[in-house]
Amino acid sequence: MSQTILVVDDSPTVIKFVAFSLKNRGFKVVTACDGMDAIEKLSNLDDGIDMVITDLNMPNLDGYGLIETIRQNEKYHATPIIILSSENQDQDRVRGMKAGATSYLVKPFNPTHLLDEVNKLL
Repeated sequence: MSQTILVVDDSPTVIKFVAFSLKNRGFKVVTACDGMDAIEKLSNLDDGIDMVITDLNMPNLDGYGLIETIRQNEKYHATPIIILSSENQDQDRVRGMKAGATSYLVKPFNPTHLLDEVNKLL
């Protein structure tokens, strides 16, 4: 059974690119367009997810709020979460890690680097 990764970003281009890269490596991918959509998808997945890759700046519920909400759910308390954001300031990285992220990558990103990080954390 392949591992499932939830990819959350409000950019359809980023979603397609990340999903394509992950699917080519055999991962099952679920996508969401913002934090609220991600929470809804998580609540409807019977088997759950093995990892989350999320942007920070999104409408309805940003990445920080999404991470905090995920971490409050016992089922996902230890699930790896990678932030994939264009925000490159130290304060963004610190805030993301304090919210509960496992790793922080900056856009634009190298797909090989992303896949290495995914494999390392899974």
